[in-house]
Amino acid sequence: MKFLKKTLKFLIIFFGLIILLLYVTDTDYLLKAVRTIYLKGHTTAFLEDYKEFDNQAIEASNAPQQWPIHVDYNKANVTDRLDKANNDWGTIAYVIIKNDSVWFEAYYDEFDANSKSNSFSMAKSYVSGLMGKAIMDGYIESLDQPVCDFLPEFCEGLASKMTVGDLSSMASGTNWDEAYYSPLSITTRAYFDDDLAKVINGLEVVNEPGQGFKYASGDTQMLAMVIEKATGKKLYDYFEESFWKPLGAENSTLWQVDSEDHDLVKAYCCIASNAKDFARFGKLYKDYGKWNGKQILDSAFVAKSIVPRFPESPEYGYGFWLKNHIGKQFFMMRGHLGQYVFVQPEDNVMIIRLGHQKSPDIGTKTFTDDISLYIEEGYKMLEQHNQ
Repeated sequence: MKFLKKTLKFLIIFFGLIILLLYVTDTDYLLKAVRTIYLKGHTTAFLEDYKEFDNQAIEASNAPQQWPIHVDYNKANVTDRLDKANNDWGTIAYVIIKNDSVWFEAYYDEFDANSKSNSFSMAKSYVSGLMGKAIMDGYIESLDQPVCDFLPEFCEGLASKMTVGDLSSMASGTNWDEAYYSPLSITTRAYFDDDLAKVINGLEVVNEPGQGFKYASGDTQMLAMVIEKATGKKLYDYFEESFWKPLGAENSTLWQVDSEDHDLVKAYCCIASNAKDFARFGKLYKDYGKWNGKQILDSAFVAKSIVPRFPESPEYGYGFWLKNHIGKQFFMMRGHLGQYVFVQPEDNVMIIRLGHQKSPDIGTKTFTDDISLYIEEGYKMLEQHNQ
């Protein structure tokens, strides 16, 4: 009994010292990481982790618009290669929209058409779109307006040259380190810290802004802070009134915030929604900012967003990834663990995939192999049915 008491006392002191050390070293965000992610058996964020965080609700449209059903709805069969990928990588939704009608849809792992799952970095496309909307609405002058006009923390040295367009195109020049699996990276800190603005305001601009592409979630988070300052509105409210409701979303959604006290959205990630509501934003860009005949977003801004800003980085525009594949040019919304909205405007085709993981070549190339597979097999389904 004495041994047990001593052991218990030792453990209490040991863990107490660890917690104290975390607070002293300003790494106490790791306590939240352990509680919400690591103790649940995950090594990184997961599809339904939004349930573990504070969220702000975004209401469904007052006039929800169902996607039309294609005349050939679900007549095609999933290819063997796609079926294996869906099983191996935990697909929860695979949807093909042809000519703005649902041509094929399938759901897995107890998820259905209305189930919520984390968008992860697909949210970056929305934030870039909100920047375009803020320019259209007159809150921001242009892509070339300095960030310093909104965030005084970035008015010295190289930071004074950074523009809102640099943030949207991932060309800020900051020292952000995009590392998802390291518990001590700024990416991990941003995900779990309860004061996200403090994290972002601590960034340093170490390279000349506007000179080249470097993927950095911090750029999108800073852009969200700019939009909030410019509009005087919370980003989730501006999102609801600018896109979610006007695009006829059928379901309400949630956007994670850093904490109830600070109430800043995790703008680089973390909108909890479903495949067909995510697809609406792809359609908006496919149609150059028009929805039901109304110009929701400036067409020139949309056109600029879906072509490369930097010739040496053809994979990225403003808020959208770009890929030439099977002889066709796609633009895409793209998120951690394999959340995708692929758009091919000339064919009027969109392919949406949501799931638990990507192909295992993550971190080895710009586009993981699963991206090519989901596009190729979707087109095989379309072609085989038309034969």
